[in-house]
Amino acid sequence: MFGPIFMRELVTVPRRTTHYTARAALLGLLGILGATAWQATVGFTRDATLGETARFGQLLFQIVVYVQLLLLIFFAALSAASAVSQEKDRRTFILLLITDMRDYEIVLGKLLGSLLPITALLIITVPVLSLLLLLGGTDPRQVIEGTAVMLMTACAAGSLGGLVALWRERTFQALALSVLAIALCLSLSQVVAAVGPLIAESVDWGLVQMWIDPFQAMRAVLDPPASGWPGLPPAYGFSLAMVGVCVLVNGVGIWKLRKWNPSGEPIMQREGPQADPEAEMTPEQLKEFRSKAHAAPGTVREVWGNPVLWREICTLAYGRRPLLVKFAFGLVLALILYFAIDSLHQPGGGRPAYAAAYGLVPVVVLSLLLVSAQAVTSVTSERDGGALDVLLVTDVSPYEFVFGKLLGVIYNTKEYLIPPLLLAGFYAVEGAFTKSPPGAGWADKLTANAGPLVAVLGAIVILLCFVMVLGLHVALRLTNSRLAIVNTLGTVFFLSVGTLICIYLIVINGGSFANQWLSFVAFLVLGIGGLLWVLSADRPSPALTLGSVLCPLAMFYCVTNILIAKPGTDESADPLVPFVALAAAFGFTISAMLVPLLSEFDVALGRTTAAYEE
Repeated sequence: MFGPIFMRELVTVPRRTTHYTARAALLGLLGILGATAWQATVGFTRDATLGETARFGQLLFQIVVYVQLLLLIFFAALSAASAVSQEKDRRTFILLLITDMRDYEIVLGKLLGSLLPITALLIITVPVLSLLLLLGGTDPRQVIEGTAVMLMTACAAGSLGGLVALWRERTFQALALSVLAIALCLSLSQVVAAVGPLIAESVDWGLVQMWIDPFQAMRAVLDPPASGWPGLPPAYGFSLAMVGVCVLVNGVGIWKLRKWNPSGEPIMQREGPQADPEAEMTPEQLKEFRSKAHAAPGTVREVWGNPVLWREICTLAYGRRPLLVKFAFGLVLALILYFAIDSLHQPGGGRPAYAAAYGLVPVVVLSLLLVSAQAVTSVTSERDGGALDVLLVTDVSPYEFVFGKLLGVIYNTKEYLIPPLLLAGFYAVEGAFTKSPPGAGWADKLTANAGPLVAVLGAIVILLCFVMVLGLHVALRLTNSRLAIVNTLGTVFFLSVGTLICIYLIVINGGSFANQWLSFVAFLVLGIGGLLWVLSADRPSPALTLGSVLCPLAMFYCVTNILIAKPGTDESADPLVPFVALAAAFGFTISAMLVPLLSEFDVALGRTTAAYEE
């Protein structure tokens, strides 16, 4: 029904090792979350009552569905976008267009094929959620409605990512716009809830938000009214809305498939029979004519001493219309800042705990994802286009190649690097990092927040440098471009989400670390193992192994220092020590990735056989 593309994925996905690894990792994660929830509600020192067992089942159900929903939104969009973009980079997408496959078979085949592994992971969590019914605290309807919300969210996010990839010709633009489109949709749902009552007070805008926001729809599943929903439950309303989104988005993709693709391909008119212009030329004229005939069109541009950096900055290496991505980022940034800064000025002069995190966390995570996407695609696009091997056999030195790529990433992503730093400065002026005396001016607040500001700025810079070098390292190590993109963005995503999960577990335990040390150790082991696999699975080194251990430990130390350094208060300890720990761990890992590239380039890329010849 969906054509040979989907059938190929259906047959080949179960043959991949990652298929079983991902399923085992997800079940292991669910087991850790279960142990954590049990420790938070009951503990392992006594038997649980029926009420405590029900609270445990309800808490675990809530944690699982929220974590799963967040993973599905992110990976569904990126998986669908990268599936199409990889075909375009390899120049094989145009081969699909000249086959006898119908347009819907190409569009739906790529979409459903990319969502197949993700759907398999969703299916294996349904029995786990069903087993929670035996503990009490949840209803069978909640399992059904929660599964429907997660499934339709994955389909809608994947459809959006696939449409963006069909539209844009470069991988970076496809990935960046997919992430920004997801963030924009989630932000607009908040705008609808805030602006809607001003337009029509008679409309239940809270219900409308539940129909368009997956997190609000899941909240309605977890906290239904005691008397039940009067009409159609929000979960089913959300599912119907997402079905409409999928039909609309994929319909546009099928309609525009052959109008958007191939893009940027000049149409050359065939030459008709005509006289040979070279027949009556003198040797000097013939030489001049042939030199002009083989020259590139346009004015001659002088190439810099570092040709790699020149190409990154002065050419359209990442597609046309780069302002489109920057405009989308600016729009998402404006929406995030509106809701985050508004929380600083609540009625009565109140301010939520850790107010700076409301704006800094989403902006920094978004910047990390976009910068890492730029870094990894700067190499994968070269490899898929067949230019990387040619570039590596030229006289371009490793220094020129590595720093040309890194400086190019900094230049092309400067619009994503600067906002988190400016936002940190704004929070320092507002006195959001430390408590200032009542009536203090902005100068006094800035002086009081100078130390935390330096630590926050330094941490942001270190993390941005880490994701740049990580993208370059992974893309050069892995020959499969799609796997390199998934590993890089997945590492950044899990680094952020894992940190947020640890924060949530500490918060629900009232700031107690001792009650959750076993679960945190399990999280650290998973984080260390995952980072070790990404950095040095096939070519391990002692430095990368040590870096894989230090980075998760440093992140966890910073989190615990901020949240529980001063129990019973909203204040953290001196940020200097956590910043030094973070800078030392991630700085060492950056060096461990860069030194082999600069000193032993062929060894770092696995392009030498000297080890096998000894």
